[in-house]
This record gives sequence, C-alpha cells and structure tokens, in this order.
Amino acid sequence: MEAWPLRAAFIMLLVSAAATAAAGEGGRESTAVSGALFLAGSIPRGVEAMVVSTERMLPHWYRVAWATLRKAAVVPAMKVAVSLCLVLSVMLLVEVVFMSFVSLAVKLFRLTPEKRYKWETISADLETGSSDYPMVLVQIPMYNEKEVYKLSIGASCGLSWPSDRMIIQVLDDSTDPEIKDLVELECKIWASKGMNITYEVRDNRKGYKAGALKEGMQHSYVEQCDYVVIFDADFQPESDFLMRAIPFLVHNPKLALVQARWEFVNPYECLMTRIQRMTLDYHFKVEQEAGSSTYAFFGFNGTGGVWRISAIKDAGGWNDRTTVEDMDLAVRASLQGWKFVYVGDLKVKSELPSSFSAYRHQQHRWTCGAANLLRKSVFEIWMTKDVSLWKKLYLLYSFLFVRKVVAHIVTFTLYCAVIPASVFIPEISIPAWAVVYIPTTITFLNAIRNFSSIHAIPFWILFENVMAMHRVKATIVGLCEGDSANEWVVTEKLGGTIREKLLPDATLIEKASPKFSHRFYFAELGFAVFLFLCASYDLTYGEDYYFIYIYLQSIAFFIVGLGYVGTFISSF
Repeated sequence: MEAWPLRAAFIMLLVSAAATAAAGEGGRESTAVSGALFLAGSIPRGVEAMVVSTERMLPHWYRVAWATLRKAAVVPAMKVAVSLCLVLSVMLLVEVVFMSFVSLAVKLFRLTPEKRYKWETISADLETGSSDYPMVLVQIPMYNEKEVYKLSIGASCGLSWPSDRMIIQVLDDSTDPEIKDLVELECKIWASKGMNITYEVRDNRKGYKAGALKEGMQHSYVEQCDYVVIFDADFQPESDFLMRAIPFLVHNPKLALVQARWEFVNPYECLMTRIQRMTLDYHFKVEQEAGSSTYAFFGFNGTGGVWRISAIKDAGGWNDRTTVEDMDLAVRASLQGWKFVYVGDLKVKSELPSSFSAYRHQQHRWTCGAANLLRKSVFEIWMTKDVSLWKKLYLLYSFLFVRKVVAHIVTFTLYCAVIPASVFIPEISIPAWAVVYIPTTITFLNAIRNFSSIHAIPFWILFENVMAMHRVKATIVGLCEGDSANEWVVTEKLGGTIREKLLPDATLIEKASPKFSHRFYFAELGFAVFLFLCASYDLTYGEDYYFIYIYLQSIAFFIVGLGYVGTFISSF
C-alpha cells in the first residue's frame, strides 16, 4: 500500500504539464502548476483516508458478511465476466484481422471491381438514340427536409443520364404543410425544365422509410424501370454516378446491388464529426470492401446504392420489421443467391450529424435494428437450402453476431466496466494481451486505413468507448425486442440548424425535459464518477497502471456528460 507515491508522482507530472499548457504565460503558470500538484497528490491520500475511516465505521458482522459474499459470489462472477470478455475479444480480433487483411490485399493488388466484374461504358447509338440506356428509377425519401430538399432534388436532376430514361420519384412523408408545398413546388420547377419527376405523398406513416420505398415501387410507371437508385434527402451524387454504377448491373446479371462510398461535406465541423468520419471510413474501406471481395455480400447502407428491381422483388420487397430495413433487404436478397459489389471510388456527398443528441439517436437505431434483425432472421438464414454452409456461417457469425453484437458488448463491458471494477478485487487478474495487445492491434489496423487522421486516434478510442455504453443498451433492446426496439427518430441535419424531429406516430425515445437536461447527460456523468473512483482507488492501492487509462476515460465521459461534444444550440 506504499506504492502510491511513485505513481502519484507520475500523474502529478501529467497534470502539471497540462495545467502549465492551459495556464499560459505569466504568474498564473506557477499557481496552476502548484494547484495541479496539490490536487494530484491529495487524491491517493484522500482515498486512503476514506477507506480506512469507512472500515473503522462498519460493524464487525457487516465486514464478515461482505467478506463471505465477496468470496462466494462477487469474485466468481467477476472471473466469469473476465473469461467471457477474453473469448469475445479474441473473436473480435480474428474478425478485424481477417477484414483488414482482405481490404489491404485488395488495395495492394489493385483488385478493383472492374477487374472482378465485367464493366463497359453505356453510350447512345445514332440509330437507336437513348434506348440503349436502361430505365432507372431515382427514389428520394424525405421527411420535413426544409434545408436540404433543393440540394438532393437538384443533384438527382443533374445526373448525366437521358431524361427520357430516368424517373425521379420524390417520396415526401413531411407533416409540415409549408415544407410539403415547397417540395412540391421544387418538383414542378424541375418538371417544367423537362425532367421526368413525380411528387408522391402517402395518407399514413406506416413503415416509415421502408413503407415509403415500398409504396413508391407500387406505382404503375415503375414497371418500365429495370433499376432503382436511392438517395436520402441529404445525399448529393456526382453527375456521372449512374454512368459508373449501372454498367455493373447491365453486364453482370447475378449482381443485385452496387454500393457507393459516402463522402462528407462537414467532416471538420467539430471533433465529433471527425471521429464519425474515421468510423465510417473504416466501415467502408474495411468492412464493406472485405465483404464485397470475399463473399460478395455486405449490408446495404440504405442510400447511395443502385438495386436491380427484380432482385428486390425476388427478396420479398421492403420490410419494416426492424429499423434497419436496408440491412434486412440485403440479407434476404443474399439468401436468394444475389451478389453485391462495393465500388470504393464511387462517392456520394452527405452530411454527418453534428449534435450529440442526433448522433446518439442515430446509433441507437442502427445498433438496435441490427441486433433485432439477428433475432428475427437467424432461423430463416440457417434453414435456407440454396445457400452454402459457409455463407450461412458468414452471415450469422461474422456479419451479424461478431460485428453487430460482440463488438459493442466487448468494447463497453471489458474496457469500461470489467477492467475498472477489477481494481477493487485483487483476486482478479486480466492478462496483458487482453488489456494492451488486442486493443492496440485493433487500433493500429484502424489507424493505417485512416492515416491522415492518426493524430485523432486517442480521441476516437475514448469517444467510441463512451458511445459503446449506448450501443450496448441498444443491442440488448434489439436482442430482447424491448419496448424501444422499433422506435424511430428522424435526424434533421444541416449546418447550424441541427434539430431532431420525432415521427408523429412513433413512440417517443426522449420525452420533453426541462431546459437543464437538454445540455447535460446524466448517464455519462454518473459513469464518469464511477470511473474516477476506480482510477483513484487503483492509483492508491493497485499494482498496475490502469488508472492512467481509467482517468482518461473518466474525463471523456465527463466531457460528453457536460454537453461539450458536437455542436449545441442553447435553449436557455
């Protein structure tokens, strides 16, 4: 118990260095350093005094009862938790190494989609005119998108494709009459310019986006179309998008989907958008590329992709049984034998949510929906006869279980709960390979595919661990199909007017709260206190250096809990 002075000195140096940098020049520097040194040195002394006084205050029978309970239940439970986390960590590591190896091989050997699939330019013939171009349906689902409707409609109307071979379908589920009038007027303006554009509305909100897309496919004029491309309201394709994507489907009859990569218009708006870009870049560069190059399967991203309409019908059409209707369709189409291709150099501009509340709700929907899809499709996948055993195992184990469930559980449980809690139980020993080597390897594999953002990797780690708390909750809700499994929050995104609007016939995820709670997130603040106590105890009594990481993670939870992440529009 006398080991804390040396470790306290170490943390004093860190705190004093930070205080010096923050204090600036002049006399304030020495004051800040002195205060930091005093604070860092007082933590272990305060913890030790508190522990000693607490032990003296507790009656003897209580201490005996706690010792018995600790030996009989707490320690065994922690050992089981550690063992499970170690197994899950290895599973995740193997998956990450495999995907990274495949994606790096594709990059090194330049195994472009054009080399794996036939691709030839489609051009007009002097005699047949534009009839050589297949009919394409462009669907733009939107909901009260006042700030972006002109951008998305304009970008789709600007596609380099014969206007007589393309139908643009604006599926407007807006509930604001003013916005509906504006969107309809925009469609009329483009129609007057010769564009084949239709404005479609529904008399209900059933199925949300999946319902809108499904009803849009039922119009009679869609029967003349061979392919459908979907762009969410904030997506802006380049003019040559169809010229580059459609040839894959025309010349490869087994291909059902061409997925483009997302590019972002606001990646540097704040630190949170930078981190989102790193996460999504890894998703596209590694996960999507690996799935496309090995099993010709990956999860459709819901937008920025071109589908063969016959493949959608063959898969049973759009289904709103989960909040990830895009992933659901991809799984069902794959079970019918269809293949997908990801084209990494085909990019579509979009916007990242820049408020923490918007991002949190978005992640809940994606995470909960994927876990719920696993629950609902596991039997369907396993019993499918026309798919190989390896394809079934890939879908169930690799794609759905490890990436959509294990990744979230192990991130939060091991690094944010088990390791911090283990400092109170000396009987628990966690091997260094689980604490250091596995997360370092995973981080390194992420960093080499995001080399330009390598300086932000520490912030990415800490923020992703904070988000893991919400993703674990969403995963459990999805697996158990809890009350909020099918809740849907539409995130309105654009610049400084970040707002969220709940669909009128959906259950509220976040009830109206006082202004005070708009800024603060109490779950994060409470967990920050827990981590701070764990770090302080480890600094005082531990024989390792977990406290360094735990203190940093505690600071991350505090920052998020106080609302200093992303943009924030004050309501005070």
